[in-house]
Amino acid sequence: MQLIRRSHRRTGAVALYDAIVAQSRRPEFYRHCGVPDTVDGRFDMIVLHAFMVLRPLKERHRDCARALLEAVFDDMDRSLREMGAGDLGVSRRVKAMAAALYGRIAAYETALEGDEAALGEALRRNLYGTVEPGPESIDAMAVYVRAEAASVGRQSVETIVAGGVAFGAPPRDGGTGADDRSDAAGGRA
Repeated sequence: MQLIRRSHRRTGAVALYDAIVAQSRRPEFYRHCGVPDTVDGRFDMIVLHAFMVLRPLKERHRDCARALLEAVFDDMDRSLREMGAGDLGVSRRVKAMAAALYGRIAAYETALEGDEAALGEALRRNLYGTVEPGPESIDAMAVYVRAEAASVGRQSVETIVAGGVAFGAPPRDGGTGADDRSDAAGGRA
């Protein structure tokens, strides 16, 4: 019975991770918001969206939060192996990526509790890295993150755990797109 529950939880976490990756890959983030369309930029978009989903899960469904993190790390491992990294290289790189993930989550959590300037600075430092986006890109992303973190937090935990998290549209041309929600999963509470 325990194995069946673990398998079901794992399947939901993979579906949830797939939804996070799909949102993170939307071209608007890269075209309109200046997020670097690089391996690092795509990784950071996944981390940002995983953060927004992990926030409510860490308090309301720790098992799913743990399974989601396992899915993230499994994908990191798989991706590095596909890029040709050997066993020793994969282990070292996954550890570095895990440290980056946890560091960014902590930075976003602190910044989200602060004002727009704090969130904008956390995004500039972590999401954009060495790229200098315009202030309108950072502002649009800060508005998006604040709105989406609140929205995901209001979705039913059952829907999230089943992989049905609904994200709003990415910012477009300096706008937030936050009102253009895809709520196909019916997960709004």
